[in-house]
Amino acid sequence: MALSPIFRLADDHVAELAALDPIAATGLGVPGHDHRLTDYSPDGHRARADLARRTRDAVRTAPRTDDHDRLAADVIDDLLDTELEAFDAGEWTYALRTLASPVSGIRSVFDLMPRQGTEAWDAIASRLHAVPAALDGVRATFDHGLATGHVAARRQALATAAQCTTWAETRWFDTLTGEARRADGLPAALVERVAAGADEAIAAYDAFARYLRDDYAPQATETDACGPTRYAVNTRTMLGARLDPGEMYDWAWTDFHELRSDMRRTCEQILPGAGFGEVRDLLDTDPARALHSPEAYQAWLQEVTDTAIERSLALFDVPEPMRRCEARIPPAGSAAAPYYTPPSEDFSRPARTWYPLLGRSSFPMWGDVTTCFHESVPGHHLQIGYTLTRASTLSRIQRTSFVSGHGEGWALYAERLADELGWFENPDQRLGFLAGQMLRTVRVIVDIGMHLGIRIPEGTTLTDGTPFHGGEEWTPALAYEFAVSETGQGETFLASEIDRYLGWPAQAISYKIGEREWLAARDDARRRLGAAFDLRAFHTDALGLGPLGLAQLRSELQHHAV
Repeated sequence: MALSPIFRLADDHVAELAALDPIAATGLGVPGHDHRLTDYSPDGHRARADLARRTRDAVRTAPRTDDHDRLAADVIDDLLDTELEAFDAGEWTYALRTLASPVSGIRSVFDLMPRQGTEAWDAIASRLHAVPAALDGVRATFDHGLATGHVAARRQALATAAQCTTWAETRWFDTLTGEARRADGLPAALVERVAAGADEAIAAYDAFARYLRDDYAPQATETDACGPTRYAVNTRTMLGARLDPGEMYDWAWTDFHELRSDMRRTCEQILPGAGFGEVRDLLDTDPARALHSPEAYQAWLQEVTDTAIERSLALFDVPEPMRRCEARIPPAGSAAAPYYTPPSEDFSRPARTWYPLLGRSSFPMWGDVTTCFHESVPGHHLQIGYTLTRASTLSRIQRTSFVSGHGEGWALYAERLADELGWFENPDQRLGFLAGQMLRTVRVIVDIGMHLGIRIPEGTTLTDGTPFHGGEEWTPALAYEFAVSETGQGETFLASEIDRYLGWPAQAISYKIGEREWLAARDDARRRLGAAFDLRAFHTDALGLGPLGLAQLRSELQHHAV
């Protein structure tokens, strides 16, 4: 079937973007680019912005032939206009952080590369040899930021330097050499080319760590907050909407107190008379409530994932290609939070969920069931995988895009849905769900609070009743103290989280604010349809719309009369 002009523009855009961003191409499973790395220099960023501008302008004047075209045009316009607003504001010069940055992306793309056959290993070898030039491009961008006054915080420079040092000192890239040596039938010369490329990559990351510590950090700002102007740009980027930070901050406090009450009731079921801190200590230290090796932990995560997929078949439209999602352990030095990598466009590479070990040898199970639902099914994998199957109704840009408020909001809504469906089989697991919800609510409070210098409400107390700095402005130290007390997450993880929020403004609020919008959209549909409302039909239609900004989500669902 011939593509409409809008869909043809989208196909052309993704093909051109794959050539300009080979790391993204690998992530999408677009063939032909695995031997190269993305140009992260200022020229590379400008080239991708020029492509976004050309496509956006062409879509605005292209004819619409049906409602699929109308939706595609509206979504593409909003996605690319948002991208260009961030580019024009210079946000690309601030991308110095341990998660979702060019520095980590260059390393982590190797996790997604095929390993079968001479051609695959030839691409790995070529890409390894390209690591030094790619990091030189990143350095050129950061130097450009220094020269133009777009300077990231010293905290981010040092955290990223430590990440690079970990990969260099543990010689992570040598794991590729080991795999190549064990592979059947590879020419000796190719194996040695992989080994030489690994050496170059290790040296490049070691040198980049020194650059960040010795050159960038001394010139970086001591101010961690991004301020209101940058926060507004990042809010639109992350949410696909222009929302009032003050309203979101106040709403989050209301949600916080409701969650705290539910957590107290659940703690009473687990250990009568005990507070959250005592219950958390029990769940974290009881050997019977934990797994005691990385291998057992990974196997259990896979079992939870497989069970969730099986349960979902009766509740969601789950096409056959989506019924596989691998639970994996990422290498040391990765960001502390679990994450999801989608399948390739043709599903030849499966979806994967990644669960960092954080140096642990014992793994309490109470908090990770809800994380599995978030990352796999009915969370990210159901949403993103389903979008990839909708080639007949969604343009290629829609199928390969991600709006954090929409995607992370759905994944958090999926955790809540699992609770509504009774998937948490004991109070331990349900407390894990509530603690995860609390983490995302605390994120809204401290992310907005730190970046905008908002004051802590008078009378605020910790869960144990201790007064907590009412009237003071949020600082990273106060945010860390508050998060440790209220969320039940580990101290190592939360230290990384505070760095993450400060280096990636407004991303942390996308989970709870996105979930709020998904719940509101569902409530709207229930009110409109009354007894005719069908939850499975709502989910199928909503996911069939593909990724949207939150400003578009509810209006589109109303337009579709779910």
